Amino acid sequence: MEEIRPGMLAYSLAGHDKGSLYYIVKADERFVWLSDGKLKNTDSPKRKNRKHIQVIKKGTEEVPAPLTNEAVKRIIKQYLRKES
Repeated sequence: MEEIRPGMLAYSLAGHDKGSLYYIVKADERFVWLSDGKLKNTDSPKRKNRKHIQVIKKGTEEVPAPLTNEAVKRIIKQYLRKES
């Protein structure tokens, strides 16, 4: 099983949010908690099964000390800007 760490980015593969890009806030052996900084903020992240996401290894290696919604939005925006 691949290692999933907070600070990585992931695309949703299933559910009503399919195709959405999220920041991984927390992870355990079965679930991950995701935030996009808008609808799913850092205070109440979305819990999703690990097999329903595709992890992008490119993410921030270090988690910002105060993880804020603005920081998450900035990280996702920077990644999308680099990809296009």
